[in-house]
Amino acid sequence: MKDVMESWQFWATMAACFAALTAIFAKVGIENINSDFATFIRTAIIFVMVFAILMIGGHWQDPATVSGKTWWFLILSGLATGASWLCYFRALKIGEASKVAPIDKLSVVLIAIFGAAFLGEKLSPTSWVGVVMIGSGAALIAWKG
Repeated sequence: MKDVMESWQFWATMAACFAALTAIFAKVGIENINSDFATFIRTAIIFVMVFAILMIGGHWQDPATVSGKTWWFLILSGLATGASWLCYFRALKIGEASKVAPIDKLSVVLIAIFGAAFLGEKLSPTSWVGVVMIGSGAALIAWKG
């Protein structure tokens, strides 16, 4: 069991499960609230939860030990996350969760493209077929036709 808990596959699967729950809970939760304010509430809860996990697990790190490069990229990542959440909640407010979530997951396609273009990651031809299938699947689910 320890090997499973230390595998990236386990944690990625858990992330997908919680992301699915996020879409369902958020769709119900934003019914009578502004989507931006809902994002604020969600973010505050995440902040408290992660802080508690850091303290309980003894993983707090002195911010002064973090390099300047790391700070900049984490700041950029945080800004991108915030923008993503604001857009996602706005889309959920006006659209169906079953159609919004697959379009949101086109991030998988973009990550593959950006990873190859900017990080030099190499995907096999089979992996590229999978990327195309993910994109095609998201388009088919969201298509109104």
